[in-house]
Amino acid sequence: MSTAIKVQKLWKIYSDIHDRDINVEDEEMIEKIEKMDKPVIAVRNVSLEVKEGEVFVIMGLSGSGKSTLIRCLLRLLEPTSGEIKINEYEVTNLNDNELIDFRRKEVAMVFQHYGLLPHRTVRENVEFGLKIRGEDKDIRKKRALEAIERVGLKGWEDTHPSALSGGMRQRVGIARALVMDTPVLLMDEPFSGLDPLIRREMQDELIRLQEEMHKTIFFVTHDLNEAIRLGDRIAIMKEGDIVQTGKINDIVRNPADDYVKRFVQDVKRQITDDIDSDNNNEKKAITDVS
Repeated sequence: MSTAIKVQKLWKIYSDIHDRDINVEDEEMIEKIEKMDKPVIAVRNVSLEVKEGEVFVIMGLSGSGKSTLIRCLLRLLEPTSGEIKINEYEVTNLNDNELIDFRRKEVAMVFQHYGLLPHRTVRENVEFGLKIRGEDKDIRKKRALEAIERVGLKGWEDTHPSALSGGMRQRVGIARALVMDTPVLLMDEPFSGLDPLIRREMQDELIRLQEEMHKTIFFVTHDLNEAIRLGDRIAIMKEGDIVQTGKINDIVRNPADDYVKRFVQDVKRQITDDIDSDNNNEKKAITDVS
């Protein structure tokens, strides 16, 4: 299985020092930044690999750096240092025009707060990315209707977002990403604003869609139960660092430190119910967590 996303020694630092003047290899400089009044080392020397067709979940508490990391992958935030490669694209080396082309063709993103255009219908929202890409009107309408049906919103094509529930709006967001037919999906806490029942339905929907489409999905969440249901592998972040990466069983049975252990202890009674033992024979039900 080939590597779809590769991140090497990635840093994102917010400080009074310009990014170009920061040498992340200089320990004295990093110590100086950490002692400033309002420094933020949001991502600290992160390296990871995501395989093609894998659901890779980044999780951590608020402020752990997970949303900054996912935005760096698309260069919505410019990394301070490091390398990002997605499929054959050296993302950190792309110029402005190349970056625009990359975003249109290779990666689609689903945000937490939908980002729908209120004055456009469901169909118009879904096909908007295709319009920006320059697709023919009839083609983009056909593909938008197919994506809308795929996420269970057939019959709502001409409805405006204000008339939709939160779960339905998020389905529109997912359809808008799917219609672009990119090999990689980035999902930044897409279900965290939904009530528990709708959230569970959306997780089921994503599992169903992944079984059909086999995308590479980079999924950010703060909820371990959600990570367990969706992820083939999980990486846990704390204060910009990735403290442990692995399959679900490995992390649950062998937490790397007390920070990871607290995550496991909080939900260990639910873990057995949330692990699908038939998912490619890789997730096995956990019956005894010590």
